[in-house]
Amino acid sequence: MNKSWLWILIGGAFETAWATTMDLSECFTDLFWTVVTILILPISVIFLNRGLREGLPIGPGYSVWVGIGAIGSVVVGMLLFGEFPSLLGYLFLILIIAGVVGLNIVTGGQDE
Repeated sequence: MNKSWLWILIGGAFETAWATTMDLSECFTDLFWTVVTILILPISVIFLNRGLREGLPIGPGYSVWVGIGAIGSVVVGMLLFGEFPSLLGYLFLILIIAGVVGLNIVTGGQDE
């Protein structure tokens, strides 16, 4: 894995974190989790920006970042909150993964 993709991976992890803290903020009524969310959200975007600045094409870079955040949020929901998707929900998670992988294949997944 090159450094550009590492930035995207870390940014995706922060994407999952801010989505989780936003849920914990209870619609921004819990001050602590609201502040944590506001602090983590830009960190996620900064890591995305860093990966893109180092040459990743925007399509694959952004889709992987969002995919990590989306799937990570579902996994956190399952592990911490007992929120399990339906069978159809699992199918759509597989489609997200397939879409990210497919986009990387058709664009060459290359750094330019």
